[in-house]
Amino acid sequence: MTSVISRLVAGCRPDGASVVEASGPLAPVSVGALPGVEFYRIWGRDDAPSTGDGGTEASFAPYFPGAGGTRFVVLRWPPETGRGPQGDPDALRAEAEQVFPGLLQALAPDEKGHHATATVDMSVVLEGELWLRLEDGSETRLTPGSCVVLRGNRHSWSNRGAEPAVMASVFIGANDTLGRPGPG
Repeated sequence: MTSVISRLVAGCRPDGASVVEASGPLAPVSVGALPGVEFYRIWGRDDAPSTGDGGTEASFAPYFPGAGGTRFVVLRWPPETGRGPQGDPDALRAEAEQVFPGLLQALAPDEKGHHATATVDMSVVLEGELWLRLEDGSETRLTPGSCVVLRGNRHSWSNRGAEPAVMASVFIGANDTLGRPGPG
């Protein structure tokens, strides 16, 4: 299993020569409202990026980008245990909102994990297996190498396997034609 998630951010010097601006392992970020899920915030911009610049810090506030923004995240899901979040619901929600603004707002309160946002999501399963469930009830088992493109579709993920699953995703803020939640 992938034990370390690392990131390299390249940029350009004033003369145009490419350089490494940031490099190294990333620590996972977790919140009590999503027990066991590890988020690795690789990169994020709130506006259309420019080549060669933009700094080394990733923007993840809000968690989902607005139109023209991007997010690149690696997620590690534990196997499902049937055990939900533990603790005061208001405190769990406040922690999640502070760490990942807007993430929980996208989740439907009556459906476990179902969500839809005004983004185009491109994902690839790297390890383990994940199940993708769509609004029509269809479920698809995804294994390493499976690629998924979601275009504002209501969906949920689950790890029904015995091992953690790892997926890399890029979210691109889109023009909303479906009435999906936007950022923040």
